[in-house]
Amino acid sequence: MISRDRVLCALNHEEPDRVPIFFGTSGATTMLAPGYDRLKAHLGIKSETQVIWRGPQSVLMDEEVLAWSGSDGRPLIAGPAPSPLAHNVSVEAYVDGWGCLWKRRPGTLYYEVVASPIYDATVDDLGRFPWPDLAHASRFAGLRERAGAIRDAGYAVVALSGVNPWEQTFISRGMERALLDLAGDPDFILALMRKITDVMKAGVIKLLEETGDYIDVLITGDDLGMQDAPMMAPRTYRRMIKPFHAELLGEIKRRTKARIFFHSDGDVYPLLGDFIEIGVDLLNPVQVSAREMGDTARLKREFGDRLAFCGAIDTQQVLPYGSPAEVRAEVRRRIGDLGPGGGYVLASVHCIQPDVPVENVIAMLDEAKKTGRYPLENQ
Repeated sequence: MISRDRVLCALNHEEPDRVPIFFGTSGATTMLAPGYDRLKAHLGIKSETQVIWRGPQSVLMDEEVLAWSGSDGRPLIAGPAPSPLAHNVSVEAYVDGWGCLWKRRPGTLYYEVVASPIYDATVDDLGRFPWPDLAHASRFAGLRERAGAIRDAGYAVVALSGVNPWEQTFISRGMERALLDLAGDPDFILALMRKITDVMKAGVIKLLEETGDYIDVLITGDDLGMQDAPMMAPRTYRRMIKPFHAELLGEIKRRTKARIFFHSDGDVYPLLGDFIEIGVDLLNPVQVSAREMGDTARLKREFGDRLAFCGAIDTQQVLPYGSPAEVRAEVRRRIGDLGPGGGYVLASVHCIQPDVPVENVIAMLDEAKKTGRYPLENQ
């Protein structure tokens, strides 16, 4: 099979020739810059590292690395949205298109939000705020040609949609304030989510008008989980946030046959039925270190006929601290749990961090290509 057929077969809950691999396929399945630089040095590849998102330093991988890895998808990324707010402050600080100030301490990797522009806003302020124009034509120049080139090369076209309304809400409002608003000021938080959803809807509609017939997998998501539970009570999610997700995913489904990839870290086990109901096809990253997500055999048993899974190779303990043999055992376990009958795309749990040894990255990819051949052993 060519890569695109392999991915689509798996997402159709059928068994391809091997379990597909997403490595460098999106911002949620890539590496962070320092670790990526070490991998390139190991492979003898000399190039300037590009980042998808400056905040965590997640990288846009070189085609040479993607081909070496056996990755079955290629990312499709629109350009930046025009915004009167976005600007560089210094090497260590910048303001993004939503007006959020990000800073990092010297000598550290991550930029963190230190000033949220909607923190003290009222409902009336939302109408005056200079929102980014996600539907601006400049974002999509040349994107259709890029999508066609990916398709012609035989890879799955994996498009980043920019759809994450709750995450942008708590970044723009401040995490603590947004969570308090869910209970204490629902009128405001619903008005803010309404505005952010409308901005994102306009952007994704334009993306799909330009390239929807080429896209195989559309990246969406919202971080809704903590280590041992969802971020809010499931009833709160269903009342306050799920309607916006349903609206956005409904707009997407009406415009493309692409499968919807939904990213949420943490323990989102109590919400999986809700995700299926609103049209999620592929759950990422399956954070197996979170309380109810570690039993991947149960996840497959309970949801595998309605939901595909992407991720599950542990980045919290196994990849950074395990031996190559332990990494290979982790790959075998997750393929054994999630791979039968299709419905699994192998990837690390979110981005591979800089503390992961190069030999463990190599072990993960090599074992995936060996163990992931169908028919699976002990199936």
